[in-house]
Order: sequence, then structure tokens, then C-alpha cells
Amino acid sequence: MQVSLGIALAIVAAVVGFVVGGFIVPRIHARSEQRAAEQQGPSRLEVLREVYHQAPFALAVVDRHQDVVLYNRRAAELGIVDDRLLVEPVWRAAQVTFKGSGPSAFDLPAKIVSGRRRIPSVSGRSEILGGHGEQFVVVFADDDSEHRRMEAARRDFVANVSHELKTPVGAMAVLAEALIESKDDPETVEYFGGRVVSEAHRLGKMVTELIELSRLQGAERIRDLQPVDVDDVVDEAIRRSASAAEAAGIELITDPPSGLEVTGDRTLLVTALTNLVSNAVNYSPERTPVSITRAIDGDTVMLRVTDRGIGIAPDQQGRVFERFFRVDKARSRATGGTGLGLAIVKHVAQNHNGSVSLWSRPGTGSTFTLELPAHFEPGGDGALPSAEHDQQGEDQVP
Repeated sequence: MQVSLGIALAIVAAVVGFVVGGFIVPRIHARSEQRAAEQQGPSRLEVLREVYHQAPFALAVVDRHQDVVLYNRRAAELGIVDDRLLVEPVWRAAQVTFKGSGPSAFDLPAKIVSGRRRIPSVSGRSEILGGHGEQFVVVFADDDSEHRRMEAARRDFVANVSHELKTPVGAMAVLAEALIESKDDPETVEYFGGRVVSEAHRLGKMVTELIELSRLQGAERIRDLQPVDVDDVVDEAIRRSASAAEAAGIELITDPPSGLEVTGDRTLLVTALTNLVSNAVNYSPERTPVSITRAIDGDTVMLRVTDRGIGIAPDQQGRVFERFFRVDKARSRATGGTGLGLAIVKHVAQNHNGSVSLWSRPGTGSTFTLELPAHFEPGGDGALPSAEHDQQGEDQVP
């Protein structure tokens, strides 16, 4: 019995030893190695590889036979590499670098590939990859669409400003010469003197609006937003436009106070609405009304300015918010318009997370709608007093 018990114990010990040695110990070692690897983290090479592939700009390495030995995802997305080969304009730049001419720049225009995928315009350069006997060239490239767009806008802006400023300056020079020649005729001096004053005011207004527009275009959306009383904005815009409207025989009418509030900057909002009202007055015939109305739709307040003027042709409606665009240049100059008012309105709206839109029909009139985020008091039920106003339909001016 004692012998049998000894044999059993020996067998159990052998089994336990086999299990511990064959299964448990290796697993403990494997887990220890795994924990050590996790603590160590990825290798430096793995980190560099991930950085290379996640770089926000295109990178590619090519040899003298045009074989791309390495490239990241961005290089494929921007069309630098196609089927493991550099596209032709990029390869030409690389060849120049291989010939010892140093870094070489290249540009790729925007294009559509595979019928639907759009590749933006790209610019970049090629350089010799150091430390490898000049056997490889590295290509750097990035999307420059926004830069090109901004450059084009800047050139257009400078050209437009130069042209527009030249007109009143030239007119003032001619009028000043006429004044000198008419110094012995008081009536003529008074006439030309008035014209000089008018052109000077127009020039000053244009410079002021250019400064305002430049500030708005370079600004981010307004961060320090405050509740603004819509009725106060409407009243101030009407007050500022009253003299011009009275001189033109235009009646300014509006709906009752609404109690609405928007989130924004009061000064900018008054400027935007005043520009819309002034624009409506300038393009309205005598003895016709210009109306300013308030409405709310969900969390958006809508300020509408409607005239019964000449209207705007469909092919011109998409351009009315461009700088210096005028529907009727002769009428605009006669009223002292600068062609900047609606551009300012557009940028004020954008900086307030809002928008401005146009409805117009030639011979019937136009309605400009300024849409802005509504302000609700914390803890309120979302309802605002006097929020129900007639809204303009798609097919008629109210």
C-alpha cells in the first residue's frame, strides 16, 4: 500500500512538473515578454514609418531609373505617384536634380481622374537624398489650391481697387482744373466746387469701406458673441438711411417690434443692415416703399429688406456680393455707391455664422435676407415673443 501510494505521488509529481514545465512556465515567459514589449513600445523604425505615412504632405523617394522605392499615402492622394512611378512633370524635376542642378520646383494643375475623383493643384520640389551617393532624389509636395485662390483674389482686389480709386481721383483733378479756369465766374465755381466735394466724399467713403472689408476678410468668426436686440438694429439702420431715403423720395416702412435677439456684434450688424437698406434706396424709383421685416425660423432670425426697384437679372444675381460689382454702374455712381456694400454684408454674415441671400425679379424688385443665429435666454422654453411674421414666398415680393 505504501509502495502504491509512493508510485501515485511520483506520477502526480511528474504530471504537475510536465504541466508546469511544458505549459505554465512558457506561458508565463510569453506573457512577460509581451508585457516587456508593451512597456518598451514600438521600435524607432516603426515610429518613423508611421510618421512618414501620416505626414500631411507628399513624400516620395525615386532612383535614377524612375522607380519609386518609397512613398507615403499623401503622395498617392495628390497624384505625385502613379503605379509606383512619378508622374511626368515630377519626374522631369527629379531628372534636373539628378543632373546636379540642385533642388527643382514643379507645379501640377488641378484635375479630375477616374471620372469623378478630383486632385487639387499641387506644388513641390525635388532634392538629392544625402548620404546615399546621390543615387536617390526625395520629392516633397503639398496641396496649394487655397494659396493660389488667395493669390488670385489678392491680384483681383488690387486691380479693382486701383481702377475704382482712379475714377474719383481723376474726376477731382479735372474738376480742380475747371475751378481754376472759372475763378471769375462765381456760379461756375460753386457748381464745380460742389462736384469736387461730392467726389471727395465718395473717395473717403470708398477708402473707409475698403478698410472695413479688409478687416472683415482677415478676421475669424467673432468669438466674443453678445446678445443683440434685433429691433434696436433695425431702428438704427432706418435712422442712418432716413436722410438718403427722404432725398430720393423713398418711404422706409417696417413691421412692429419683435422682441427678437441674435448673437453677434451690434456695430457690425447695424452696418450690414444699413448697407442693405441703402442699396434698396439707391435702386428704387421715386415714391416707392422699401420695407424692413423681421422673422424667426427655428433658431435662425431673418432680416429682410425689400424694394420695388429695377430688379436683378438671373445671370447677375450670383455676382452681386462680389467686390465692386454693380448692377447699374451709371446709377451707382450717381448715388455715390462704391460697389463694396454688399460684399461687406456677406462677410459680416459669415463672421456671425450666418448668411445673406437674394431673391429678385427684373422689373418687380429684390429682397435681401440676412440670416443670423437667434439668441435664447438660458432656461427658456425656446419661444420668443412676436416671432410670427409673414414670410416672403418664392414667387413674389411682399
